[in-house]
Amino acid sequence: MTGLMEAKRINCFQCRHFYITWDQNFPNGCKAFGFKTKQMPAIAVQQASGAPCAAFELKPAKPDRNQTNDI
Repeated sequence: MTGLMEAKRINCFQCRHFYITWDQNFPNGCKAFGFKTKQMPAIAVQQASGAPCAAFELKPAKPDRNQTNDI
């Protein structure tokens, strides 16, 4: 064991601030930090700041479409 724990990788696809842009040169965006990038925004934040993305927020769960609301 090395003593250093590997940080859990942030999945931008699960973040409420992530979006896909129309810009072919910068297809991934972050609404929280207001930028577009070629790579995943969490990677760009990590490279620029040296720290994991602090704006990550898990997307709310979508309701199950197959579930009926019988009353």
